[in-house]
Amino acid sequence: MALKPRWCGLLALCGLPLAARSQTVRPALETRRYAIEVAGLRVGTMTATHQPPVGTAEAVYTLTSDVKVNFLFYHLKIYYQVVNRVRNGQLLLSTVTAHTNQGDFASRAEWKGDHYDIVADQYKHHYRATETQPITYTVTDMFFGEPTGQHKAFAEYFGDYFAVARAAAGRYRAQRDGREDEYQYTNGQLTTLIKKNPLKNFIIRLLP
Repeated sequence: MALKPRWCGLLALCGLPLAARSQTVRPALETRRYAIEVAGLRVGTMTATHQPPVGTAEAVYTLTSDVKVNFLFYHLKIYYQVVNRVRNGQLLLSTVTAHTNQGDFASRAEWKGDHYDIVADQYKHHYRATETQPITYTVTDMFFGEPTGQHKAFAEYFGDYFAVARAAAGRYRAQRDGREDEYQYTNGQLTTLIKKNPLKNFIIRLLP
């Protein structure tokens, strides 16, 4: 016997709570915010985010930096964003877009099933490579915990690697082609990043 419309409506309403409970809840976005300082003056911000995956989806990490420096004859304007897509701990795709007072630039590393195609076209830096080993640790990952046991980190901007070494408890050095960054952690959280520069160091401090 066909159900009367009134009963159909009741059954539909009864089903709503079950449908709502069956929906997948997306994990909360993890965010780290930093101030960028030069010579004691705040010149920009840096934000790192991590969106955990749902089911078989990819985890997404971002690192966004916005800097404006005007010191006498030294002028610098940089906005760049790194977006990393990761599945089961392996980097699948990394893109970097940079907008500066010297022009617009980009880098990309993409997993093709058995290798990465890597292209980096940045200011005074042009690099192309094929990498067959899965990339499982990046510079962006260093914003979400100490690089314990890690000896290198893929530098998304440059398309190759920083060598990572522990300098002291909670302190690590990342070095590449004469460049050195120092990462300082407290209770496993990155609190200070010193990007060393011949003119003035950039100090990146965790905001409350």
